[in-house]
Amino acid sequence: MKLFEPLTLRNITLRNRIVMSPMCMHSALSGGFVSDFHLVHYGARALGGVGLVFFETLATLENGMIGPGDLGIWSDEHIDGLKRLVQVVQKMGAKAGAQIGHAGRLEGTQVHTAIAPSAIAFSENTQVPHELTNEEILNIVQSFKAAAKRARLAGFDILEIHTAHGYLLNEFLSPLANKRTDTWGGSHENRYRIVRYILDEVRQEWDGPLFVRISSTDYAHGGNTPEDFVIYGQWMKEQGVDLIDCSSGGIAPAKVDSFPGYQVTAATLLREQLDIMTGAVGLIETGDLAADIIGNNRADLVFIGRAILRDPFWPRTAADELRVSITVPDQYTRYGAWWLNNQPRPTPALPQTTAE
Repeated sequence: MKLFEPLTLRNITLRNRIVMSPMCMHSALSGGFVSDFHLVHYGARALGGVGLVFFETLATLENGMIGPGDLGIWSDEHIDGLKRLVQVVQKMGAKAGAQIGHAGRLEGTQVHTAIAPSAIAFSENTQVPHELTNEEILNIVQSFKAAAKRARLAGFDILEIHTAHGYLLNEFLSPLANKRTDTWGGSHENRYRIVRYILDEVRQEWDGPLFVRISSTDYAHGGNTPEDFVIYGQWMKEQGVDLIDCSSGGIAPAKVDSFPGYQVTAATLLREQLDIMTGAVGLIETGDLAADIIGNNRADLVFIGRAILRDPFWPRTAADELRVSITVPDQYTRYGAWWLNNQPRPTPALPQTTAE
């Protein structure tokens, strides 16, 4: 079954098409450092059989955390902890993915002044962000380049640029949040400019598989739609992006009619229109749905979120549901410990009797 077949992206081969989606855990040590929680949490999902484990968004700057306790990648001091976490995931048979991003006006620690392309608040209950200057924008670009270098030094297999969910790069892409009249706003080309610069700079430090997560629709009048991302996606492809990870929403308060696989249509559209690999995400909770998406070429990877928080062994659960045989850790088989030690299966001891 295609869902459980390997997939090669550049120099990296995933053991199957199942990905743990990036989800904030807010469990880092002070300063954005890896904690024991992360080792257990991400290690368990790797042991559970996914092909690729994405950690939560790694903030490229300290003022870019989505919320308290987020992991950071804005300092060289973060490298050692991330490297240890990457090695745990890899030893369990999965590949490790780094999603790097900046929260922009949705900075969630309430410690820093929020920043954005324009001084427009997300809602009436959130702060009005500082409008970035040209120099500050160029510094943001360099922060992504530096983060890509640190991800490489930490040993990550795959890198993803976060341009979705209402965070900084999504704010630049969306006409709802970007009202600039200079070279960073207005046309599609201008709104995309910061992403273009970042991808060019990142590729100087990262030659492995490169993903971009997008919000394929803003769910609001005047906002981006999947057709806008046919334009953006073509530029991403030209810049060496290997896969577009298709999520949606987040740029403005909106009521979303969500249902299993509700974002798959965008992944299929970009895959067909651009001849680029795509990832599908959003309430993909059953093996049947995941197998249908991959088997019918609607996307190349399925990103599993909340379902894999509930069940670290979701791939095995899906395989059982689909009646597919997959490899499981030897330790979880009846005589796994003996097999691991290359020992013959033990002969059970006979009951001892005592003569009367």
